[in-house]
Amino acid sequence: MTEVLREQAGEGIAVVRINRPEVRNALNLSVRQQLADHFTALGNDDVTRCIIITGGERVFAGGADLRDMVDRTPADMIARRSERLWAPIASCPKPVIAAVNGYALGGGCELAMLADIIVAGEGASFGQPEVRVGIMPGAGGTQRLTRAVGKFRAMRMLLTGEPVTARDAQAIGLVSDVVPDSEVLETALRIAKTIAALPPLAVLQIKEAVLAGQDASLETAIALERKAFQLLFSTDDQKEGMRAFLEKRKPEFKGR
Repeated sequence: MTEVLREQAGEGIAVVRINRPEVRNALNLSVRQQLADHFTALGNDDVTRCIIITGGERVFAGGADLRDMVDRTPADMIARRSERLWAPIASCPKPVIAAVNGYALGGGCELAMLADIIVAGEGASFGQPEVRVGIMPGAGGTQRLTRAVGKFRAMRMLLTGEPVTARDAQAIGLVSDVVPDSEVLETALRIAKTIAALPPLAVLQIKEAVLAGQDASLETAIALERKAFQLLFSTDDQKEGMRAFLEKRKPEFKGR
Protein backbone atom coordinates (compact mmCIF):
# COMPACT_ATOMS: atom_id res chain seq x y z
CA MET A 1 0.00 0.00 0.00
CA THR A 2 1.34 3.43 -0.93
CA GLU A 3 1.74 5.44 2.27
CA VAL A 4 1.24 8.84 0.64
CA LEU A 5 -1.04 9.32 -2.35
CA ARG A 6 -1.01 12.26 -4.75
CA GLU A 7 -3.70 13.15 -7.24
CA GLN A 8 -4.98 16.04 -9.30
CA ALA A 9 -8.34 17.42 -8.25
CA GLY A 10 -8.99 19.98 -10.92
CA GLU A 11 -6.92 22.46 -12.86
CA GLY A 12 -3.98 23.63 -10.78
CA ILE A 13 -5.04 21.72 -7.65
CA ALA A 14 -3.13 18.81 -6.10
CA VAL A 15 -4.29 16.61 -3.23
CA VAL A 16 -1.69 14.86 -1.07
CA ARG A 17 -3.19 12.16 1.15
CA ILE A 18 -1.59 10.26 4.03
CA ASN A 19 -2.60 6.62 3.66
CA ARG A 20 -1.67 4.50 6.69
CA PRO A 21 -5.11 3.80 8.17
CA GLU A 22 -3.90 0.68 9.97
CA VAL A 23 -1.75 2.84 12.29
CA ARG A 24 -3.93 5.97 12.34
CA ASN A 25 -1.73 7.64 9.72
CA ALA A 26 1.26 7.68 12.06
CA LEU A 27 4.08 9.81 10.68
CA ASN A 28 7.12 7.58 10.38
CA LEU A 29 10.24 8.67 8.49
CA SER A 30 9.04 7.07 5.29
CA VAL A 31 5.81 9.09 5.30
CA ARG A 32 7.68 12.29 6.11
CA GLN A 33 10.13 11.67 3.28
CA GLN A 34 7.31 11.04 0.83
CA LEU A 35 5.51 14.20 1.96
CA ALA A 36 8.73 16.16 1.53
CA ASP A 37 9.25 14.74 -1.97
CA HIS A 38 5.70 15.57 -3.05
CA PHE A 39 5.79 19.10 -1.68
CA THR A 40 9.20 19.77 -3.21
CA ALA A 41 7.90 18.69 -6.60
CA LEU A 42 4.61 20.57 -6.31
CA GLY A 43 6.30 23.71 -5.02
CA ASN A 44 8.47 23.75 -8.15
CA ASP A 45 5.65 22.86 -10.53
CA ASP A 46 4.40 25.85 -12.55
CA VAL A 47 1.03 24.19 -13.14
CA THR A 48 0.13 23.65 -9.48
CA ARG A 49 -1.49 26.66 -7.83
CA CYS A 50 -2.87 25.20 -4.60
CA ILE A 51 -2.19 22.04 -2.56
CA ILE A 52 -4.53 20.20 -0.22
CA ILE A 53 -3.09 17.87 2.39
CA THR A 54 -5.44 15.40 4.02
CA GLY A 55 -5.70 12.00 5.65
CA GLY A 56 -8.59 9.60 6.07
CA GLU A 57 -12.22 10.03 7.03
CA ARG A 58 -11.50 9.12 10.67
CA VAL A 59 -7.99 10.42 11.22
CA PHE A 60 -5.84 13.11 9.68
CA ALA A 61 -2.63 12.01 11.38
CA GLY A 62 -2.31 10.47 14.79
CA GLY A 63 1.23 11.68 15.47
CA ALA A 64 4.66 10.13 15.33
CA ASP A 65 5.09 6.38 15.10
CA LEU A 66 6.11 5.61 18.70
CA ARG A 67 7.21 2.09 17.80
CA ASP A 68 9.92 3.69 15.70
CA MET A 69 11.03 5.96 18.55
CA VAL A 70 10.67 4.18 21.88
CA ASP A 71 14.25 2.83 22.07
CA ARG A 72 16.03 5.68 20.28
CA THR A 73 18.93 7.56 21.85
CA PRO A 74 19.51 11.32 21.62
CA ALA A 75 22.18 10.65 19.00
CA ASP A 76 19.70 8.59 16.99
CA MET A 77 17.17 11.41 17.04
CA ILE A 78 19.75 13.98 15.98
CA ALA A 79 20.96 11.75 13.15
CA ARG A 80 17.42 11.38 11.81
CA ARG A 81 17.38 15.10 10.92
CA SER A 82 13.62 14.91 10.58
CA GLU A 83 13.40 18.71 10.62
CA ARG A 84 14.66 18.78 7.03
CA LEU A 85 11.60 16.79 5.98
CA TRP A 86 9.17 19.39 7.33
CA ALA A 87 10.93 22.24 5.51
CA PRO A 88 9.47 21.62 2.01
CA ILE A 89 5.97 21.90 3.51
CA ALA A 90 6.68 24.84 5.80
CA SER A 91 8.39 26.80 3.02
CA CYS A 92 6.19 25.68 0.14
CA PRO A 93 5.54 28.75 -2.04
CA LYS A 94 2.09 27.50 -3.06
CA PRO A 95 -0.93 27.93 -0.76
CA VAL A 96 -1.52 24.82 1.34
CA ILE A 97 -4.91 23.80 2.75
CA ALA A 98 -5.17 21.13 5.44
CA ALA A 99 -8.43 19.17 5.22
CA VAL A 100 -8.78 17.55 8.63
CA ASN A 101 -11.14 14.77 9.62
CA GLY A 102 -10.78 13.03 12.96
CA TYR A 103 -7.58 13.20 15.00
CA ALA A 104 -4.78 15.67 14.31
CA LEU A 105 -2.55 14.89 17.25
CA GLY A 106 1.14 15.42 18.00
CA GLY A 107 2.96 15.47 14.70
CA GLY A 108 -0.43 15.50 12.99
CA CYS A 109 -1.33 18.79 14.65
CA GLU A 110 2.12 20.14 13.82
CA LEU A 111 1.62 19.07 10.21
CA ALA A 112 -1.76 20.80 10.01
CA MET A 113 -0.20 23.99 11.39
CA LEU A 114 2.22 24.06 8.45
CA ALA A 115 -0.77 24.77 6.21
CA ASP A 116 -2.06 28.24 5.38
CA ILE A 117 -5.72 27.35 5.83
CA ILE A 118 -7.20 24.57 7.99
CA VAL A 119 -10.64 23.17 7.19
CA ALA A 120 -11.84 20.83 9.94
CA GLY A 121 -14.77 18.48 10.26
CA GLU A 122 -17.07 18.86 13.24
CA GLY A 123 -15.70 15.60 14.62
CA ALA A 124 -12.05 16.62 14.33
CA SER A 125 -9.79 17.23 17.31
CA PHE A 126 -6.40 18.86 17.66
CA GLY A 127 -3.79 18.29 20.33
CA GLN A 128 -0.16 17.99 21.39
CA PRO A 129 -0.22 14.99 23.75
CA GLU A 130 3.54 14.38 23.75
CA VAL A 131 3.90 15.19 27.45
CA ARG A 132 1.80 12.11 28.23
CA VAL A 133 4.50 9.80 26.84
CA GLY A 134 7.41 11.59 28.48
CA ILE A 135 8.48 13.95 25.73
CA MET A 136 7.42 17.27 24.22
CA PRO A 137 6.54 18.52 20.74
CA GLY A 138 9.62 18.56 18.53
CA ALA A 139 8.40 19.73 15.13
CA GLY A 140 7.12 23.20 15.91
CA GLY A 141 4.29 22.41 18.32
CA THR A 142 5.42 24.70 21.11
CA GLN A 143 6.24 27.52 18.71
CA ARG A 144 3.58 27.48 15.98
CA LEU A 145 0.78 26.70 18.41
CA THR A 146 1.76 29.61 20.65
CA ARG A 147 1.93 31.95 17.67
CA ALA A 148 -1.46 30.75 16.46
CA VAL A 149 -3.49 30.83 19.69
CA GLY A 150 -1.41 32.76 22.25
CA LYS A 151 0.59 31.68 25.28
CA PHE A 152 -2.18 30.84 27.72
CA ARG A 153 -4.28 28.66 25.44
CA ALA A 154 -1.19 26.98 24.03
CA MET A 155 0.16 26.24 27.51
CA ARG A 156 -3.12 24.62 28.48
CA MET A 157 -2.90 22.25 25.52
CA LEU A 158 0.83 21.60 25.78
CA LEU A 159 1.08 21.04 29.54
CA THR A 160 -2.02 18.85 29.89
CA GLY A 161 -1.80 17.05 26.56
CA GLU A 162 -5.58 17.42 26.28
CA PRO A 163 -6.98 17.85 22.76
CA VAL A 164 -9.52 20.46 21.74
CA THR A 165 -12.53 19.96 19.53
CA ALA A 166 -12.77 21.51 16.09
CA ARG A 167 -15.19 24.16 17.35
CA ASP A 168 -12.90 25.06 20.23
CA ALA A 169 -9.94 25.11 17.86
CA GLN A 170 -11.79 27.56 15.65
CA ALA A 171 -12.70 29.72 18.64
CA ILE A 172 -9.05 30.06 19.69
CA GLY A 173 -7.82 30.75 16.15
CA LEU A 174 -6.31 27.38 15.25
CA VAL A 175 -8.83 26.48 12.53
CA SER A 176 -10.16 28.49 9.59
CA ASP A 177 -13.46 26.69 8.96
CA VAL A 178 -15.51 23.98 10.66
CA VAL A 179 -17.94 22.03 8.47
CA PRO A 180 -19.80 18.71 8.64
CA ASP A 181 -17.38 15.80 8.46
CA SER A 182 -18.70 14.74 5.07
CA GLU A 183 -18.01 18.20 3.60
CA VAL A 184 -14.37 18.71 4.64
CA LEU A 185 -12.66 17.79 1.39
CA GLU A 186 -15.42 19.40 -0.68
CA THR A 187 -14.96 22.66 1.23
CA ALA A 188 -11.18 22.51 0.89
CA LEU A 189 -11.55 21.92 -2.85
CA ARG A 190 -13.92 24.86 -3.18
CA ILE A 191 -11.42 27.15 -1.46
CA ALA A 192 -8.59 25.73 -3.56
CA LYS A 193 -10.53 26.37 -6.79
CA THR A 194 -11.08 29.98 -5.73
CA ILE A 195 -7.36 30.45 -5.08
CA ALA A 196 -6.32 28.61 -8.26
CA ALA A 197 -8.45 30.97 -10.36
CA LEU A 198 -6.71 34.06 -8.99
CA PRO A 199 -3.45 35.58 -10.31
CA PRO A 200 -0.76 33.18 -9.09
CA LEU A 201 2.01 35.75 -8.72
CA ALA A 202 -0.15 37.87 -6.43
CA VAL A 203 -1.09 34.77 -4.43
CA LEU A 204 2.58 33.78 -4.07
CA GLN A 205 3.57 37.29 -2.98
CA ILE A 206 0.81 37.39 -0.36
CA LYS A 207 1.95 34.10 1.15
CA GLU A 208 5.61 35.13 1.08
CA ALA A 209 4.86 38.47 2.77
CA VAL A 210 2.80 36.84 5.52
CA LEU A 211 5.36 34.12 6.30
CA ALA A 212 8.43 36.33 6.05
CA GLY A 213 6.86 39.17 7.98
CA GLN A 214 5.22 37.37 10.87
CA ASP A 215 8.36 37.24 13.01
CA ALA A 216 9.84 40.53 11.84
CA SER A 217 9.22 43.93 13.37
CA LEU A 218 6.07 45.65 12.13
CA GLU A 219 8.13 48.31 10.37
CA THR A 220 10.23 45.69 8.54
CA ALA A 221 7.20 43.57 7.66
CA ILE A 222 5.32 46.55 6.23
CA ALA A 223 8.36 47.49 4.13
CA LEU A 224 8.43 43.92 2.80
CA GLU A 225 4.72 44.11 2.03
CA ARG A 226 5.09 47.45 0.25
CA LYS A 227 7.90 46.17 -1.99
CA ALA A 228 5.90 43.06 -2.90
CA PHE A 229 2.89 45.26 -3.67
CA GLN A 230 4.96 47.49 -5.92
CA LEU A 231 6.59 44.55 -7.67
CA LEU A 232 3.21 43.20 -8.77
CA PHE A 233 2.76 46.27 -10.99
CA SER A 234 5.30 44.69 -13.34
CA THR A 235 2.95 41.76 -14.07
CA ASP A 236 0.52 41.29 -16.93
CA ASP A 237 -2.03 39.95 -14.44
CA GLN A 238 -2.12 43.28 -12.61
CA LYS A 239 -2.95 45.09 -15.84
CA GLU A 240 -5.51 42.46 -16.81
CA GLY A 241 -7.15 42.38 -13.39
CA MET A 242 -7.59 46.13 -13.11
CA ARG A 243 -8.70 46.59 -16.72
CA ALA A 244 -11.21 43.75 -16.41
CA PHE A 245 -12.64 45.35 -13.27
CA LEU A 246 -12.98 48.72 -14.97
CA GLU A 247 -14.47 47.13 -18.08
CA LYS A 248 -16.86 45.01 -16.00
CA ARG A 249 -15.71 41.69 -17.43
CA LYS A 250 -14.16 38.51 -16.08
CA PRO A 251 -10.34 38.67 -16.02
CA GLU A 252 -8.16 36.08 -17.70
CA PHE A 253 -5.08 35.61 -15.55
CA LYS A 254 -2.03 34.03 -17.19
CA GLY A 255 0.41 33.87 -14.31
CA ARG A 256 2.85 36.38 -15.70
